[in-house]
Amino acid sequence: MDDSHSGPVLGDQRTVDGVFQNFRYAYNFKDTIVYGALLDDEFVFVYRNYEKNMDVSWGRDEDMYTTNGLFQAAQNLDLIWNEVIVAIGDSLLLDISRGFNLTITFTPIDIINIQGRANFRLKRNSNKDVWKIIRWRDESNY
Repeated sequence: MDDSHSGPVLGDQRTVDGVFQNFRYAYNFKDTIVYGALLDDEFVFVYRNYEKNMDVSWGRDEDMYTTNGLFQAAQNLDLIWNEVIVAIGDSLLLDISRGFNLTITFTPIDIINIQGRANFRLKRNSNKDVWKIIRWRDESNY
């Protein structure tokens, strides 16, 4: 039986591509379990508040709460990863920056399109372990 068309498949998180595949899956299918598996216990999210001219950050628990709220509020999410701009590091610690497009549909007349760059720091303890995101700095136009 050919199950190649049975639907989306999760990526192997032991690869960087698998991390981004699972991140996209988590957003597009609003799956907090898959999303949570991407984040290290030490995870920090950072974004720039341009009105206050300062960085704002929070940890894993607040990020899970905030992301769950987004997943619940949105009718549809469509995340597309674009090119990798920079990738520096080794097989255990990697800083990677890449572009993204995120469309958030709250209602048919309330749609937000976000373009930007996400800067991630990924880590793992050995080549046999999965990558975890320890830092995400969002640089978007929203």
